[in-house]
Amino acid sequence: MLKDYMIKERDAVTQMIEQCGDQYDCILNLFASCKGKIVFMGVGKSGHIGKKLAATFASLGIPSFFVHSTEAMHGDLGMIEPKDLAVLISNSGNTQEVVQNVAPLKGNGVTTVAFTSGKESKLAKECDYLICYPKLPEADELNLAPTVSSTLTLVLGDAIACELSARKSFTRGDFYKYHPNGALGEMLKKQTK
Repeated sequence: MLKDYMIKERDAVTQMIEQCGDQYDCILNLFASCKGKIVFMGVGKSGHIGKKLAATFASLGIPSFFVHSTEAMHGDLGMIEPKDLAVLISNSGNTQEVVQNVAPLKGNGVTTVAFTSGKESKLAKECDYLICYPKLPEADELNLAPTVSSTLTLVLGDAIACELSARKSFTRGDFYKYHPNGALGEMLKKQTK
């Protein structure tokens, strides 16, 4: 039974890969030309994925951080500057705590990117740009728990980070500058001497 759930997630990733064409080129170019930071925003499981993506982008030399969508509306919008890109994550694209950030962000001159499976959602319609992944059933028996949707967000976000890093010719030595500790840091320290 355990395998069945993993297979559902694997098959969802395969489906996304098969549908992947040049629809992300505009986003890649937008991110690559960003003069500020990539700011991920979300709540719930999307928030957890946003935190992980911000950490991955930063470790690959792409300045990035996470802002909780609810906290943003209580003063944390001040962390985000007009030169930044705000990536708002919501699977449905209609999560009020996320959508409510679009107008103030745009009012502050920040470019907004919806990251969602909801192609026709409020978030998709209100943001300046869209990163859309397939809307597929979740892995759990109830089709409720964010499993497939969070995995697709993570895989696509990681792929974008890797592509941007490759475009910058990011090296192992560069990675070591941002990750000097732990097993990775130790390995890279020996290699960069």
